[in-house]
Amino acid sequence: MEKADNIKNKSFINILKGLGIALILTFVFLLILAIVLTYTNVSEEIINPTIIIITAISILIGSSISNIKIKKNGLINGGLIGGIYIILLYLFSSIFSMEFALTIQSIIMIITGIAFGILGGIIGVNISN
Repeated sequence: MEKADNIKNKSFINILKGLGIALILTFVFLLILAIVLTYTNVSEEIINPTIIIITAISILIGSSISNIKIKKNGLINGGLIGGIYIILLYLFSSIFSMEFALTIQSIIMIITGIAFGILGGIIGVNISN
């Protein structure tokens, strides 16, 4: 029983690490995007697709890194990282904008987040140390 609890705790900690990595990477990439948009003539029309790409890459990397040590349940752990990330993103954006709307873009973000989390989990579990 103690071994099962230890495995659950390690999985939970690794999921939190993956979530943290994904959020930090998103912040860094969005900061770079903001600098590029400020100091260049790049069209603002690239913002929405770029945010989706940044989100996907951040979740993929965070999920992959966190699942390297787990070595099993990459689908579940990766999907959790992607799902929790998207939930946090929408909670924070709803708090700051005082509105929540489920649009086609938000559905794309949810699907992308979970799919790239799962993909990252698969990659992480299969990377050999």
